[in-house]
Amino acid sequence: MTVLEMQDVVKDYRLRDGLRTTRLRAVDQVSFVLEPGRTVALVGQSGSGKSTIAKLLMQLERPTSGAILVDGEPMRYRGAGAAAYRKAVQMVFQDPFASLNPYHTIGHHLARPVRLHHPGFSRDQVTERVLDLLRRVRLEPAGDYADRRPHELSGGQRQRVAIARALAPEPAILVADEPVSMLDVSIRLGVLNLLATLQREENLGVLYITHDLATARHFSDEIMVLYRGGVVEYGPADDVILDPQHEYTQLLAEAAPAPERRLAERGGLPPR
Repeated sequence: MTVLEMQDVVKDYRLRDGLRTTRLRAVDQVSFVLEPGRTVALVGQSGSGKSTIAKLLMQLERPTSGAILVDGEPMRYRGAGAAAYRKAVQMVFQDPFASLNPYHTIGHHLARPVRLHHPGFSRDQVTERVLDLLRRVRLEPAGDYADRRPHELSGGQRQRVAIARALAPEPAILVADEPVSMLDVSIRLGVLNLLATLQREENLGVLYITHDLATARHFSDEIMVLYRGGVVEYGPADDVILDPQHEYTQLLAEAAPAPERRLAERGGLPPR
């Protein structure tokens, strides 16, 4: 069981303007715990620090202060500990059009992480693993999809491939950075439902990064609201949405789509 924890993490960037140097605090004293089988939504507007937290968790950046712990131990950036962390924590990127190389088949994209994390697999075992990953993300017949290239798939299908690639190392934690924001509205719910199903079936811990409170409530157990790099509200999803305490959370909740409220204000459903 892998438990991921951030403790009072700070991330500062130094900006230079000629001879002058200033400091930009992108993440300010952020703390949370992500356990297997749970989904935590990280919600905030653009520039609030959401993607910086994702980069810190994926070891693309290092914190200025604070600690990132895995099962109570500090994150390792080198050696066997780092390799084990990268296997346990995987990321689903925002843009399914940019995250897949157009020159390679879907089978190639999935076979590479399988070979990397299962070096003892035979060619037949790698192939079967690739087909199993495609079935798990509901892309069937799997053999047909394995032979296609990204441009032959829709946006939703590409994001399912990206999810399958993240599952290839058999991770315990998924960091999903705005996984549906680049998709058509009509297919977003299907991808979110897939993530929710995989989370339950495989006991994954999921950090769902989004600016959308409505999908955060639908998909998450807990919601953490980020404003100017700091956490202003953190609690069970329904409590945060239905009874927001911080002014910023209240503004987000008011801006979220609420068809039931709008219909009530208009006197109910229109006649057929």
